[in-house]
Amino acid sequence: MAEITAAMVKELRDKTDAPMMECKKALAEAGGDMAKAEEILRVKLGAKAGKAAARVTAEGIVAISIDAAGKLGAIVEVNCETDFVAKNDDFIAFARNVAQLVAGRKPADVAALAALPLGDGTVESARTALIGKIGENMSIRRFARIEAKGRIASYVHGGSKIGVLVDVTGGDAELGKDLAMHIAASKPKSLDASGVARELIDTERRIAIEKAREAGKPEAMLEKIAEGSVQKFLKDVTLLGQVFVKAADGKQTIEQLLKAKGATVNGFVLYVVGEGIEKKQTDFAAEVAAQAAAARG
Repeated sequence: MAEITAAMVKELRDKTDAPMMECKKALAEAGGDMAKAEEILRVKLGAKAGKAAARVTAEGIVAISIDAAGKLGAIVEVNCETDFVAKNDDFIAFARNVAQLVAGRKPADVAALAALPLGDGTVESARTALIGKIGENMSIRRFARIEAKGRIASYVHGGSKIGVLVDVTGGDAELGKDLAMHIAASKPKSLDASGVARELIDTERRIAIEKAREAGKPEAMLEKIAEGSVQKFLKDVTLLGQVFVKAADGKQTIEQLLKAKGATVNGFVLYVVGEGIEKKQTDFAAEVAAQAAAARG
């Protein structure tokens, strides 16, 4: 049987907000498999076990560049170690310059972007020079570029911690902005069900079946119950299925809004700074003590 360490329990608790003993039990049941243990907690505790999963832990900003015609746009996430540096003017200028290069030069990947000319050198040399000036590591994590079928709308929120580009055909500028703000607030995983990863759907189905089984539902009804749960999940995580955040009646979906406006969303990109990155937790007192010990030695 796999050893369940305190560090493993803490990691699962940080991901799920579940009670410590429940985390330990789930890890034991899962044989130390973190993903399986998280799934077990969701079966037992429901939505509560997923509420901390999207916590943003790394620092940095999202920068956006859109041409005057609204037909070409780019979005880039640039990370750093602290929020203090994320507010630094030089860091912000670097991120914006990188976004402009992505839009104008169409690099294939981050490596190709790093080799593009910037200032007196390249993006990479500008990055390393900025590291030397500020004294903190930073990196270009990811970027996306959109050549719009319609017109690009954008939204940046929370000190540039969340950024959205959305390609909209039809409607007006207000609709585009509303859609971008909705995406930032509701964080859909895809435009419609076809874009949701099969493994996510399979996980929701398994969880629904296990919850129904534990609730004593007849075996013959489990698949039907699971299908209903999957459909609800898809409405919650797809843009077209979500209820519009500004809906006056609290019921109008994005799909219904678009139909009423005679508009279509061709695609979108949503970046949340640090999403999926685990930030190193620093014990400041221990660090100071270690430095003092090293100085004495």
